[in-house]
Amino acid sequence: MYFLKLIIRNALRHKLRTGLTALGIVVAILAFGLLRTVVDAWYAGAAAASATRLVTRNAISLVFPLPLTYMGKIRQIDGVKSVSHANWFGGVYITEKNFFPQFAVQAQSYFALYPEFVVAPAQMREFLRDRKGAIAGRKLATTYGFKPGDQVTLRGTIFPGNWEFVVRGIYDGAEAKTDTSQFFFHWDYLNETMMKLAPRRANTVGVYVIGLTSADRAAAVTAAVDATFRNSLAETLTETEQAFQLGFVSMTEAIVVAIKIVSFLVIFIIMAVMANTMAMTARERTAEYATLKALGFGPLALAAMIFGESLAIAGAGGLLGVVLTFPVAGRFGAEMGSLFPVFNVGRETVAMQGAAALLVGAVAACLPALRAARIRIADGLRHVG
Repeated sequence: MYFLKLIIRNALRHKLRTGLTALGIVVAILAFGLLRTVVDAWYAGAAAASATRLVTRNAISLVFPLPLTYMGKIRQIDGVKSVSHANWFGGVYITEKNFFPQFAVQAQSYFALYPEFVVAPAQMREFLRDRKGAIAGRKLATTYGFKPGDQVTLRGTIFPGNWEFVVRGIYDGAEAKTDTSQFFFHWDYLNETMMKLAPRRANTVGVYVIGLTSADRAAAVTAAVDATFRNSLAETLTETEQAFQLGFVSMTEAIVVAIKIVSFLVIFIIMAVMANTMAMTARERTAEYATLKALGFGPLALAAMIFGESLAIAGAGGLLGVVLTFPVAGRFGAEMGSLFPVFNVGRETVAMQGAAALLVGAVAACLPALRAARIRIADGLRHVG
């Protein structure tokens, strides 16, 4: 208890220096946590993917559609429990900056494949009855003020024209990692309109979503689906939902790597600042350490005193940095809107923040502790400054 009190008093001897050092650690740990959360958000779609869902797209590119007739053939493959399909819409809501994912889906089968999208039964019935009905995610509804009964107009880019929808329901996520920033409407509405405006683009889909009877059948069903349409005019590429999501992440892999490097660089910089602070502290107390040695304190006790002070400062700054990460991340996620649909501080990030703070404290104390442990009493007593 006395030793702990001595550590605390030493840490508070120069309050301004200690405060500024702790503040630097707070900022560094907060920045580290936010950057790691951005990385987690980048992989959120892949992390939330189900092992019992496959995605089938055109083998050439995602921009090329698949015939609607493939659906019946896929349903007949052994191991397939259910099939649905979706088209990426890519419309503009008011201005281009209001980006959010929009999908034309086969309503009943699609939502049956995604039980993590929780819609009130009454709202789902209203959606199914209205050909122009739409379902919006909770985060999307909060961002733009959507509520059931509101009319939403999207200006088509892939599918030209002004498309009018009526919000019939708001879906919530079954888990915190569920993306609630998407907008769904009836594929039939899209298809009927395209049959009038551009018949050659009708009766096609962007992707098929396949529900498996068991996750163990993923490889067999993947091979069977692609073999079924091999040498056709529209060959397919089938992959797990996670692999499909990671395909998008790989397009921006350089950005993710850069963010990871910067996050660790922040910790390295604050480690250098902390090491300099502890070196200054040890140098100022050289005579005191020599006096303590003369009174019977051993090298390990002196080293423990320095390590304790360094860890106390780093730990206090790190703890405050971790605590501040949650409200700052919440605000940041709200400002980003649908750019980061899922922006939650994970347990792994918190653990890494704590470990980083303790690592900074431990590494910063190494050289000062070694110097204090090795100092000779006579040399220490003669030291000035």
